[in-house]
Amino acid sequence: MMQTLGHVALVVRDYDEALAFFTGTLNFKVIEDTQLSEDKRWVLIAPPGSQGTSLLLARAATPEQVSRIGNQTGGRVFLFLHTDDFWRDYREMIARKVKFTRPPSEESYGTVAVFEDLYGNQWDLLQLKPGHVLGTLQP
Repeated sequence: MMQTLGHVALVVRDYDEALAFFTGTLNFKVIEDTQLSEDKRWVLIAPPGSQGTSLLLARAATPEQVSRIGNQTGGRVFLFLHTDDFWRDYREMIARKVKFTRPPSEESYGTVAVFEDLYGNQWDLLQLKPGHVLGTLQP
């Protein structure tokens, strides 16, 4: 049996606001943007060159969903953006005014820094060391 994780839903306040941040600031690409109803869209985005899981921008539709915008994981790092060149991407993100909440550090598994998206969700920008196998990091 083979299974893959297709999409991860990110609760957002507004589709266009989120698209502007992810495409303009983080350089993500739009995979699909389909109008499903008068107030609902299917919006998939992914980092440049990505072959894996994509991000589904899900506009909050209820007060409970609105309360989760920016804090889907109780303040923990939520998403992990892997890169093949940490310093290139870090410098570009700094130039685009991305807010980093933890500075770059060299860890046993690679180079990492924590940043926030436009809603305050925590992300790791991470370049794994050569030969490091995903899924073997210790908490």
